[in-house]
Amino acid sequence: MVVMTSEATTEELDAVVRTVESAGGSAFVSRGVHRTIVGLVGDVSHFETLNLEALPGVNNVVRISSAYKLVSRENHPETSTVKVAGVPIGPDTFTLIAGPCAVETPEQTLAAAHMAKQAGAALLRGGAYKPRTSPYAFQGLGEEGLKILAQAREETGLPIVTEVVDAQDVALVSQYADMLQIGTRNMQNFALLQAAGSAGKPVMLKRGMNATIEEWLMAAEYIAQRGNLDIVLCERGIRTFETAYRNTLDISAVPLVHSLSHLPVIVDPSHAGGRRELTVPLARAAIAVGADAVMVDLHPEPGAALCDGPQALVDVDLEELAKAVREIPPMLGRTVV
Repeated sequence: MVVMTSEATTEELDAVVRTVESAGGSAFVSRGVHRTIVGLVGDVSHFETLNLEALPGVNNVVRISSAYKLVSRENHPETSTVKVAGVPIGPDTFTLIAGPCAVETPEQTLAAAHMAKQAGAALLRGGAYKPRTSPYAFQGLGEEGLKILAQAREETGLPIVTEVVDAQDVALVSQYADMLQIGTRNMQNFALLQAAGSAGKPVMLKRGMNATIEEWLMAAEYIAQRGNLDIVLCERGIRTFETAYRNTLDISAVPLVHSLSHLPVIVDPSHAGGRRELTVPLARAAIAVGADAVMVDLHPEPGAALCDGPQALVDVDLEELAKAVREIPPMLGRTVV
């Protein structure tokens, strides 16, 4: 890993890339807020003869032992803060993300957006594309749903987090979204990960329901390799033998991933439990264990919801959630966004 100085010019960066490629290696450039790094892939013995540290603009060269080099804490010892249209997700703050699981109508989406803002949410989530287990279930409104989300953003001021499910749709979704979400079923859709990484937008990467933590971090590496380190990891429950609730929330993943990676880690308690009465208790646990944000589903009329109505929060639940968000993060030294 080549770490450039903060003053390094484009010409100096290009010279590093050319030097690496001349030795038969590949160079992946990632530009962060404070520094630019170049990930090297190839025969390490060849790189050692290049004397890269002597090149202009190079701060230092670090050998990374972990398989996920760019997202590893070895590469970046301090936890990163990712900003979504100015809204921070990181170690010093706590962020609430809320909204409807699926965009159904302009009226439903706007009502849900106002509910989210009233509860203290700083970001609005909503699905315009909804990959479902059943091909007969509601699949989302597509671009019309994106337009509805944009209208809700204009009225409430809440930036949008929405899912993209196909690499061919990344450019379209990026025109509307402030953050691209990669869902659990697409965690290892590598073409989609690469396209999202090249889009110039922050990316939320949900953990696959059967994925190990290393597989999750390796998926994030695909995004980072495209020059995008604005990645937020989302734990949303994994599949186990238990059938009393939808998924098992792996709460231990939050501190463990924080120890392995510099990326922010958030929790989706709605899709973990799959039941309204479990969401707020799981959200409290997520905040207490150090999650940088939680993302919840809500709906003005859960009984009429076209997607995941049983887990959607209503006003009384949101009051409980808002209380937890106000009270618990400050105890941990975090500022509520």
